[in-house]
Amino acid sequence: MAKKGQKFKTYSFETKKKAIEMRLQGMTKEKVAEALEIVDVDRLKVWMRRYKQMGDFGLMDTRGKRKEYVDEDRYVKRLELENAVLKKWLAITKAEVYQRSIGSSKSCESILPLQSFAKKLGSPEADSTPISRERL
Repeated sequence: MAKKGQKFKTYSFETKKKAIEMRLQGMTKEKVAEALEIVDVDRLKVWMRRYKQMGDFGLMDTRGKRKEYVDEDRYVKRLELENAVLKKWLAITKAEVYQRSIGSSKSCESILPLQSFAKKLGSPEADSTPISRERL
């Protein structure tokens, strides 16, 4: 638990990235923390989780309100990630709409053969206009 007046050590993006790479190569958290002089070993677990969820963007420090991004490449990567997510969402939505439209068109397709069969028989009710009570 943090104590009043305690200073927290911050780590650069490059240090976090190097720690993740070392963990992915099979080094233990303790050895990585010792090699990179990371005080809190549990930080590595948090970085790994964020890296798995969001990739490199998860390792960036996004605290505070920034009027401009310090590094434009990071901003571009963030926008590319956002675009990729939106494209996936759009594809899923289109697939769902397509499936729904096929389901509703199948009910119409079952009616069409009956109408063509009735036309072959020469029935006056075979046209596509709705049947009114006057015709009956």
